[in-house]
Amino acid sequence: MSFEDQDNLLMQEVLALAERGLTSTHPNPMVACIIMNEGQKVGVGYHSRAGEPHAERMALLAAGDNARGGTAYINLEPCCHQGRTPPCTDALIDAGISRVVAAMSDPNPLVAGGGFELLTAAGIEVISGVLEDEARWLNKAFVTRMTTAKPWVTLKSAATLDGRTAAHNGESKWITGDAARTHVQHIRAAASAVLTGIGTILADDPKLNVRLVDHARQPIRVVIDAKLEIPLNAKIIGDDSNCMVVTSIETSKQKLDKIAELEDLGVEIARVKALEGSDRLDLNDVLVELANWQFNHVVVEAGAKLSGAFIEANLIDELVLFYAGSILGDKGRGMFDFNSSVNFSDRSEFKIRDVKMVGGDFCVSAFRQQALQYFGVL
Repeated sequence: MSFEDQDNLLMQEVLALAERGLTSTHPNPMVACIIMNEGQKVGVGYHSRAGEPHAERMALLAAGDNARGGTAYINLEPCCHQGRTPPCTDALIDAGISRVVAAMSDPNPLVAGGGFELLTAAGIEVISGVLEDEARWLNKAFVTRMTTAKPWVTLKSAATLDGRTAAHNGESKWITGDAARTHVQHIRAAASAVLTGIGTILADDPKLNVRLVDHARQPIRVVIDAKLEIPLNAKIIGDDSNCMVVTSIETSKQKLDKIAELEDLGVEIARVKALEGSDRLDLNDVLVELANWQFNHVVVEAGAKLSGAFIEANLIDELVLFYAGSILGDKGRGMFDFNSSVNFSDRSEFKIRDVKMVGGDFCVSAFRQQALQYFGVL
């Protein structure tokens, strides 16, 4: 087997190992490390949670003295800055690693090639770009935040076969079956935040938390609420909800008093500008603000108006749409309400990547063309 083939095979193992941190590493990326020496796997580790040791240090701990003279396979450039944990470059150098094979450089401006430079300066051979596209896709949410200053945005919705999310009177519980609803819990568990609108809160009073499945953390629940209409006893605020309300920058005594009441309940408040001539928030600015809070991946679970506004603003990277084997007809409520009429030539384009059965329903996964092009997976 050639060195190139061995590097590719080991990097595939690294990527699979790194994915174990899918639900727990936010806001950090998913990273794993395998240390090889004289054809033997002497150390394996992955990053399991922000604030805990990084993958390289876990693998070096497992390898002990066997790391000296070995090769470290890592799916992301080692960090070279002091964060909640010490730099991994120092650990690799001190352990006597002679060669580092990485999938990609770290888009974090605090690293951005600096890790590779330190390793090279210490006499360590550095090879980068092994399965780079696969590595970038694995950490697409982190890469998106670091390179666009916005999170990766997934929109989830459920509908009948004719695309209706509720009956004419708003009744919708439940459209899909148990298996689909459990699948949604896995989607939430992997997200930094679950976002909805004040309309959904007032109509349904959901918690939007993770339940039914094992999870390492609860995502932050984000409510878009320009006028600050959220009730103080809303279910999304109570228990372990970790709630954030995004409201307009407009101030009044009544609004400031409401903000104080919400903060006393543990609610985080973020404020962004409204669209000119409207009381609707600028959704692009909302996403920039969420990125400032270090949210990598935001899942939108909202009504037709807010969901449609995200699509109309070209801010959705991924669609996850569940369809049940039922029909409500043209009086039922649709999936996406746009603020303006759209010509056929101006329709929003998504590339369908997967269609699968989930219990008695089926799920369609589709991605924005530009996102797929950016990550080289078209």
